[in-house]
Amino acid sequence: MLQLTMLSILFSGVSIAQETSLVPQKKWPEQEKDSKFYTISGERHGQSFFIKHEFPEVQYQPGENLTFDIYHTPDVMYHWYRLWAEKYPDITELYEVARSFEGRPILQMTITNKKTGKHTNKPAAYFEGGRHGGEVTASEAVFWLTQHLLENYGKDPQITHLIDSKTVYVRPQNNPDGTTMYLFSEQSNRSTIRPHDVDRDGLFDEDPGEDLNRDRIIHMMRKKAETAEEKENANYIIDPKDPKGRLMKRVLDGKGDYLMYSEGIDNDGDGKYNEDGIGGLDLHRNYPENWRPDIGGDATGRGYTQFGAGEYPLSEIETRSTVLWLLSHPNISVVNSLDTRVPMHLRPPSTSSSEESMFLKDRLIYEYYDSLGMTITGYPWAGDVYETYSTRGKVDRLTGDPLKPNPLFGHGPDFGYFYYGAVWYGDELWNNGAMKDYDGDGVRDDYDGLRWDDEENQSKGFKIWEKFDHPQLGEVEIGGFHPKFFSQNGPPWQLEGWIKKQSLFNLAMALDLPQIEIKDVKVTKSGNEHIVKVTWTNSGKLPVALDQAKRVKIVQEDRLMLEFDKELTKGHENALVQITTPELYNKTIFAGYTEPGETKQAEFRVKVSQKEPVKAKLKILSTRGGYLEREIILD
Repeated sequence: MLQLTMLSILFSGVSIAQETSLVPQKKWPEQEKDSKFYTISGERHGQSFFIKHEFPEVQYQPGENLTFDIYHTPDVMYHWYRLWAEKYPDITELYEVARSFEGRPILQMTITNKKTGKHTNKPAAYFEGGRHGGEVTASEAVFWLTQHLLENYGKDPQITHLIDSKTVYVRPQNNPDGTTMYLFSEQSNRSTIRPHDVDRDGLFDEDPGEDLNRDRIIHMMRKKAETAEEKENANYIIDPKDPKGRLMKRVLDGKGDYLMYSEGIDNDGDGKYNEDGIGGLDLHRNYPENWRPDIGGDATGRGYTQFGAGEYPLSEIETRSTVLWLLSHPNISVVNSLDTRVPMHLRPPSTSSSEESMFLKDRLIYEYYDSLGMTITGYPWAGDVYETYSTRGKVDRLTGDPLKPNPLFGHGPDFGYFYYGAVWYGDELWNNGAMKDYDGDGVRDDYDGLRWDDEENQSKGFKIWEKFDHPQLGEVEIGGFHPKFFSQNGPPWQLEGWIKKQSLFNLAMALDLPQIEIKDVKVTKSGNEHIVKVTWTNSGKLPVALDQAKRVKIVQEDRLMLEFDKELTKGHENALVQITTPELYNKTIFAGYTEPGETKQAEFRVKVSQKEPVKAKLKILSTRGGYLEREIILD
């Protein structure tokens, strides 16, 4: 019964306002005000509870006004989404699409003018954040866009037309387990918190990081190489660019003075630190297109594997809920599922070059949005995963070797284009503070981030190294960049600038959605036969189907139908109303795929054997261009 209920929620979009329950609701660890610990679900060999902490960069209780100079927990976000659903009932619907691994609700909002038609009858875009628990800037971008759309409806002509004629689906938190843990404890993880044996030693999550100096942040540890073995492996030096001796520079093994570790202890005694922390699966490697087994899953040892891939494609409920929902809503042409921290408009392909595997027309559309995106956001990179992302640094800074294309498997953008046939980006926000090339070496790196932190951020993003007596390593120093609110996400005062620009790019793509519009319907009569000539156009800037969408048959070709009262059309050749053209038994006109700006015509011929006027309903059905109806009279 529970399974049936969840399926009905997934596919019908049940509004949360309609949900009632007589069963006591679970109280989550962040809601336990008297508890000092944050406990996560799942059976693991390592620690499952951590000291609860609230960061000054995060808002934990909703305020009277929503501002974006601070980060927000999933609960605070959901508070605002519920308020918006009540405030804007004519253009919003809030519903639960799934439950996370821990059982937390994953909420989604549909934004469209309900008075102008059903959301599924309109061209649509989908925007998602929060897939990676610690990449909270991504969720904030979806959050900002939602507020921007709702508060500007009826004020901004473009946004008003968008919501009147199209649908925007927003899912701010697709991994509330990981995000909530990230914001309430010192821990972080890649995606879901489901236990996973990352280091393949038969133990699950046995080696998480530890906050050894009790500052509530897991920084880095540096240790001066002293023994012969340590000197043989030492691969870091103090970067001479920084006169204060803060910045560490990677060098070849044996050429360094220091060893670097993540703050913590070696819980399983394998010589590695924090290599098997909470979770370890990657929701962005769990999509069905070009999926590969996780590390160790290749029996030959000579093939490709993919870290964090999961047991099988869509093994994780968070990814599965996205894919199943999208497949049940093929009216979506544009998607952006956001991440951090490479400032880049990131798109398919992920396993081959764009020229090799994309239709030319589709590639040109993507290249147009690459350029548009960089113009709006100022990101230094835009392009495919396989080539542009992999080679953006030109050379390996450690070895000096030129960088080569490198595949990612089970990647969302590949599913989005090759499987779903949409314009799908997986954009990355934030840049580790590397705002400009301070030293003129042609690369924006940690040195540039450190300089910007000193000059613009009051040096809040870097913890000065402090000595610590480590129980296993002896004397070490703990310090480095703030992992949560400098490296992975920016300081809060930088937040709105980044998410606004990203949201404006997403909005620009939504404004380009295809849109089928009827230009003219003419009815003429010749004897007892009526000719119904229909003219329509695609007024959007995108086609109703990418060429890839046609190939994989995710989108049907545009169709025209003429519908009469069934009493008038029964009786075959003796029917009072007979559609003579098209001549085939199926009286649907299959009109191909309408390109942007293209105008098409089609005609029905109808034989009417009665004197009274006849009403007909003209229908145009376009999977991604919309559904239109118009009543006509044949007299």
